[in-house]
Amino acid sequence: MEVKVLAPAKINLSLDVIGRRPDGYHDISTVMQAVDIYDTVTLSDNDSGRVTVSCDYDGVPCDDSNICAKAAYSFFDYCKMEVKGVHIDIHKLISAQAGLAGGSSDGAAAILGLNSLFDRMLKPDEMHNIAEKVGADVPFCLAGGTKLAVGIGTTLKKIPSFNCDNIVICKPDSVSVSTAEAYKKVDALNPHASYTNEMVKALFSRDMFQISATLFNDFEIALQIPEVNEVKGIMLKNKACGAGMSGSGSAVFGIFTSERRAKKCCVELKEAYKEVFLCKPVKDGCKIID
Repeated sequence: MEVKVLAPAKINLSLDVIGRRPDGYHDISTVMQAVDIYDTVTLSDNDSGRVTVSCDYDGVPCDDSNICAKAAYSFFDYCKMEVKGVHIDIHKLISAQAGLAGGSSDGAAAILGLNSLFDRMLKPDEMHNIAEKVGADVPFCLAGGTKLAVGIGTTLKKIPSFNCDNIVICKPDSVSVSTAEAYKKVDALNPHASYTNEMVKALFSRDMFQISATLFNDFEIALQIPEVNEVKGIMLKNKACGAGMSGSGSAVFGIFTSERRAKKCCVELKEAYKEVFLCKPVKDGCKIID
């Protein structure tokens, strides 16, 4: 049997790092938004009694360190099952090490796919419980839509949808960010008022210019990546309402009220960068396809 799952990317409309916890994790407050850039995760059962992984994107590990393998072992453990033979193939479109949750979304897709493949009929909150053991962004990638995420990012609250049909995303070439190193730099920032609280208010107002003015990311401030600033400059020159870095970087997104301007921006960015996308928000997370 085979199950195919679409795994969406995400952007962070705001991201405040509150502080380091005693357990080594960080408390954050962030507004996350799923967008229609998808990896395709295909799961098939077999008689090997092993979890195997393949991927068509250079640099993605295809052993037990892959997040899909970790998700599979967590799934079997949660369901009190012996490890079953399953192969997980990942066709990647989401840029890796970009702050777009490509890996986390693949892990979420694995949980959803395994639930279907082995007819476990787990409820969403049960899959959430598995997901939060796999990674901080994995529960959001299961749920999708527009969410306020707090704690280490696994506590989710539904908020008004972000309605913008023209989002341009660009990952600068040859710039990948270590999340661990990013947190070290963000720990050195001075405390500030919560931009995420203001973003939630802006989403309730449904005022695109207020939303644009409230885009914020502590990692962008702490890391000061030159290529990120260059991409933002191109987006703003092309009349983006606002632009910012997603997650710990290095992907940059710009929001546009004009489809024409968004497409023109994509054309200009593609002259200098390989990974450029025109996308829009989606209201769901990972989903099984026929």
